[in-house]
Amino acid sequence: MTAIDDKWNTVQWIGPPFDAGAGSHEGPNPDRRGTSRDYTNGSIYWSPATGAHEVHGDIRLKYAQVGGSSGFLGYPVTDELGCPDGVGRFNHFEGGSIYWTPQTGAHEVHGAIRDAWAGIGWENSFLRYPTTDEIGTGSSRSNRFQHGHISWSPTEGAVAHRSTPID
Repeated sequence: MTAIDDKWNTVQWIGPPFDAGAGSHEGPNPDRRGTSRDYTNGSIYWSPATGAHEVHGDIRLKYAQVGGSSGFLGYPVTDELGCPDGVGRFNHFEGGSIYWTPQTGAHEVHGAIRDAWAGIGWENSFLRYPTTDEIGTGSSRSNRFQHGHISWSPTEGAVAHRSTPID
């Protein structure tokens, strides 16, 4: 048994292995830092540094779009979890987070912008949930949120801006 097998035993809702019967099991990821296995309703990723965690649904799709474990987010450090407000869901990764709601879809937040958002209370802050991935160039970056945005520049750092009234 592997750590991925052990994890699967705790999240059976993720379904059977996608490759069941094909004679294939979990395999090394291209980055050679860990392994993964796809299931009918999600994937489980493992690395020595992070342990085994599941990723599923729209968060899984966004994770794949930004490079999966070989991308800037790296490996998941949490399973998908519900937000305290009961609306959104998220996974944290080595290099950032992906948040999802039915209204906003799945969007990644990372680096100084993520740190600033965390510092003001994540989705419980006046900004609420992200509505875009991080965009911009190396000298000016931002994420948009339901009630504003966080901008970042080398001279100003990350700054939260309110653009709409709080509901």
